[in-house]
Amino acid sequence: IKSATLRYDSPWISVYHDEVITPGGSDGIYGSVHFKNHAVGIVPIDSDDHIYLIGQYRYALKRWSWEIPEGGCPVGTDPLNTAKRELMEESGITASSWKLINKVDLSNCVSDEIGFIFLATELTIGDAQPDESEELELIRLPFHDALSMVQNNVITDSLSVIGILQTALLRVQ
Repeated sequence: IKSATLRYDSPWISVYHDEVITPGGSDGIYGSVHFKNHAVGIVPIDSDDHIYLIGQYRYALKRWSWEIPEGGCPVGTDPLNTAKRELMEESGITASSWKLINKVDLSNCVSDEIGFIFLATELTIGDAQPDESEELELIRLPFHDALSMVQNNVITDSLSVIGILQTALLRVQ
């Protein structure tokens, strides 16, 4: 790196413009996004083999999205505690059994965002407590229907796609 310039900073991200020397020796640039939170996703599966999905409008995409429950985990804090909190807030669900099923780099060509995906089972259903900035819809459907939604590009959120496919893979092992 010849120089790194902070171009934008918010409570969630910092955007940098870096002047670099490429592996070939010429001058180049990189733009990168530093995330101040890790991403956390939860695949909640009940005893009837149903999954719970959250639907919401995603501003950056300008469209509706079906997703597993997700949230932000401040760097340096426990992703499992964040997963438990987010599952309760977004869906009203608590789980007695938790398993980390994947840790992923979400867009490593432009960002350092890391995602943690948990499988949550032995569920207890309660009342959701979403943030005031969230308007969420909760649905319960057979897991195989969610897998079909991934295969048919209805579910496109990366944490959701990875979490649902990883859960399917765990079932065939």
